[in-house]
Amino acid sequence: MSDARKKGAKPLPQAHAGGVEAAPTRKAGGIVPWPPVIYVVAIVVSLALHQVVPLPWFGQPMASILVAVGWLGVLAMAALFLTAFRTLARAKTPINPNARPEHLVTEGPFGITRNPIYLGNTLLLLGVGMVSGIAWFIPLALVAAFVTQKAAIEREERWLAEKFGKRYRDYAKRVRRWI
Repeated sequence: MSDARKKGAKPLPQAHAGGVEAAPTRKAGGIVPWPPVIYVVAIVVSLALHQVVPLPWFGQPMASILVAVGWLGVLAMAALFLTAFRTLARAKTPINPNARPEHLVTEGPFGITRNPIYLGNTLLLLGVGMVSGIAWFIPLALVAAFVTQKAAIEREERWLAEKFGKRYRDYAKRVRRWI
C-alpha cells in the first residue's frame, strides 16, 4: 500500500479505455477483464475455423441483404458503445468490468438493456459475420454472449444486487439483461 493511501489521501484517477475514472473503486474479481477477451477469442476462432472448415454462405440477393443488415449491426454497436461510455463517464462509473461501480446507472442505453457494451460486442461479431460472409462469426457470437453471461454478467448482477439492493432488483425487473 502506498504512503498516500495509508494517510487517507485519495489515489490519482486511473486512465482506462473509456477515459479517466473519476472515483476510486474496489475490484470485483480477477485482473483480466474477461468479456473483451472472450469476444477476441471468438473472433480468432471464427477466422481460424473459416480457414480450416469454411461454411457455405448465401448467394445473391440474400448475401447483399445480409451485408446491409450486418452494417446496421456494426452501426448499432458503435451507437451502443458511444452512448454507454458517455453515460458511464457522466455517472463517474468505471468501464472496466472488473471494477465495482459506486453508482447504479439506469439511464441512456442502460434503460434499454442492462448490458449495452456486451450487447454491442455481440452485435459487432454478428455484423462482421454478415458483412464478411464468414459464417463462423454467427454461432461464435452467440457462444461468446453465453460465456460472457456465465463468466461475467451473472457475477456482476449478484454484486449489484448486494450493493444496491431493492433499487437494482427493481431495475432488473424493468430492464432486460440483453434485449
